Amino acid sequence: MAHIALYRAWRPQTFRDMVGQQHIVQTLQNAIRENRLSHAYLFSGPRGTGKTSAARLLAKAVNCEKGPTPEPCNECEACKRIAAGAVMDVVEIDAASNRGVEEIRDIRDKVKYAPTEVRRKVYIIDEVHMLTTEAFNALLKTLEEPPGHVMFMLATTEPHRLPPTIVSRCQRFEFRRVSLEEQAAWLRDICRKEGIEAEDEALVYIARLSDGGMRDALSLLDQISSFSGGQVTLAGAVEATGGLPAEQMGRLAAAVRDADAAAVLAEVDEMMRAGKSADKCLEQLMHYFRDLLLAQLAPQAAASAGRVADPAELRSAAQSFGRERLFSIIDLLNRYQSEMKYAAHPQTMFEIALLKLCSAGSGSEAAAAGEAPAPRAPAPAGAAPGGADLQRLQQQVAGLERKLEELQRGSLAAGAPQGAAASGGAATRGQGGGWGGRSAVAGGGAAAKGLRPRLKLEPFLAARGSPNALQVLSKWPQVLARVKEERVTVHAWLVDGEPVSYADDTVLVAFRNTIHRETTEKPANKQVIEGVLSQTLGHPTQLATLTQKEWQEAASAGGRGEEAAAEELRLEPEDGGEPPREPLVEEALRLFGEEIVVIKDD
Repeated sequence: MAHIALYRAWRPQTFRDMVGQQHIVQTLQNAIRENRLSHAYLFSGPRGTGKTSAARLLAKAVNCEKGPTPEPCNECEACKRIAAGAVMDVVEIDAASNRGVEEIRDIRDKVKYAPTEVRRKVYIIDEVHMLTTEAFNALLKTLEEPPGHVMFMLATTEPHRLPPTIVSRCQRFEFRRVSLEEQAAWLRDICRKEGIEAEDEALVYIARLSDGGMRDALSLLDQISSFSGGQVTLAGAVEATGGLPAEQMGRLAAAVRDADAAAVLAEVDEMMRAGKSADKCLEQLMHYFRDLLLAQLAPQAAASAGRVADPAELRSAAQSFGRERLFSIIDLLNRYQSEMKYAAHPQTMFEIALLKLCSAGSGSEAAAAGEAPAPRAPAPAGAAPGGADLQRLQQQVAGLERKLEELQRGSLAAGAPQGAAASGGAATRGQGGGWGGRSAVAGGGAAAKGLRPRLKLEPFLAARGSPNALQVLSKWPQVLARVKEERVTVHAWLVDGEPVSYADDTVLVAFRNTIHRETTEKPANKQVIEGVLSQTLGHPTQLATLTQKEWQEAASAGGRGEEAAAEELRLEPEDGGEPPREPLVEEALRLFGEEIVVIKDD
């Protein structure tokens, strides 16, 4: 392939050609000058940054006929043969395909023999982290006490996978990614020497795609120059690498901003027809929104940002997005990019991510990040919308309003006729017509606390089984999943319930356990659930709860008519008489009597 030929022509031939690694080059050259070379080196860092090239250069420098010299001459027979891989004393091993203990034992048996062609015997082990544990153990003794005529050079992209005993016996050099400016200057110099006409924007784009790797930058340059016939332009570079034009990304971002789902799907369809990859499109769109954010926060960093679009256009587009909105968009796209790696249909995931951004476009910043919007109180006059302090204040006000509402309900219940409690043996009537939901043995205050507001079940009984109710209840798994993302403790309580009906923008949930129902009814927990319900169903939705026993009784009473069902759901009987008792209550009264007992803790 052509880019392999270009890479071989321009890969480092001397230490001066090691772009971006001057700190390592200077250390190695000083060690050669002072004759303080180590017996083992470990070169680690990202791919394409020059680890194996530095090992080859060091092998030439120590074996050069004019040396050891800080700079190999590349003219003597030793330098030429080492560069061609024709010296049997300089052995290069790919540990990815030779990772067993037998290969390392073969090296251990041969290191004791003196070199036959050059000054020092050199072993270069590439991707050394791929060796097995047994192979590392076989290598350990040789690294600890090698013969004086042997040098080991280990190269890896994952140094954390090496045993500490191996690392401690090597001089370690960390190769870094080459900066954008250094890469662009180096590519510009190569284009001048090769007679390739290239735009500066195209070279910056190539450097950005290479992610700091010089080898990848060379490959992309040769690929793009071959595609464009020696004329490297930004448009040609984007087309050759399968990227998205700046105009198309701008249209897609505008559609997300305007919550125009139809325009978003049209753009995605155009990308797919052009043969684009969904995961690459999502990645580049995330980079585009990152550039919009930089245009707001650090417009002076345009040179180092590596933007594809014109900086003036980016600044203009960035003004239409809020800062928090951009952070939320980038966060959501990043999450979907991680999930897309395991998706069977990446295009569908890409479309869902964009549609979710559109659906959150008119909501709060939390909604843009996939969070359930919390109910908010009216904003105080003069307050700046969207501030963190204002949001906290609104949440506190909403919580206080709920507490006040609960207190008002309790005071109303306490003011109700106390005939049943005064008799000493009456049980408080629960929601849904069930008696014995809470005994009044703790006194009048406890009896008042046990009363809950009347819940009219007639609409729910009439709506059960309707198409609208079934459609809403089918989304319950989504509600549970989102509640789990919001607050896992609320999900633990809510999973005990089962949605049984939907009416008047209210979802009715029946719980097996009374404690789970009461915990779910707490204002903070209920606020989370109602926020998720509203987001999932697309309109404000409330939550109503009762026990499964109460729902079953109400449903069976519904067979006798709605009036009978409504009669059983009242907090107190209309005639003021004592309501019928359940068998369990009757048995408890028979065993323990009807006298009120108050237990005080000393």
